[in-house]
Amino acid sequence: MAIRIHISEWLGKKKWTQKQLSEITGIRPATISALYHETIKRIEIEQINELCKAFNCQPGDLMTYVPDEEYTPEQK
Repeated sequence: MAIRIHISEWLGKKKWTQKQLSEITGIRPATISALYHETIKRIEIEQINELCKAFNCQPGDLMTYVPDEEYTPEQK
């Protein structure tokens, strides 16, 4: 299984940089980078809350589940 994280798409929609998102949300730049590159292993509920506030979205808009049989590394 893989959880796809859509931070890069949201940054593109808003035309924000990772640094700007970090400043808006108060989330460390390294964490934003890990989210952007989908290498993060764990995310706190408060971080999801801050991202939803910044992007004016629902938690489900930030990530999707991809079953193992449908996941390929190229999707990253």
